[in-house]
Amino acid sequence: MTGSRVTLDLLDPQLEAIFDALGDRTRRRIIKRLEVGPLPVVEIAKDMPVARPAISQHLKILKDAGLVVDRPVGNRRLYALDPDGLTELRRFVEAFWTDALTRFARFAERGLKAAE
Repeated sequence: MTGSRVTLDLLDPQLEAIFDALGDRTRRRIIKRLEVGPLPVVEIAKDMPVARPAISQHLKILKDAGLVVDRPVGNRRLYALDPDGLTELRRFVEAFWTDALTRFARFAERGLKAAE
């Protein structure tokens, strides 16, 4: 994968939404909390530095970015990580590192040949 391909992917609206969503510390804390499995807002909001209504707004941003899904259970909603959104992020990171490592290997090989 070339460097320009990674850059173009970074400009993809879905990927941009993911990075924007993860740019906030509270949303990253929500993602971390949801690693244990689906939770209602009240459990997600426990010990968070913001009020429950703010957590709901953060969840909406995470949901719009494709990182979180929700489903009704009785009179409340359970939120969970969306594996598809996380897969998209993982693909980008893997492509980015593969490209960076390939370029580093080429650079190192040129340096070794010049030193010989």
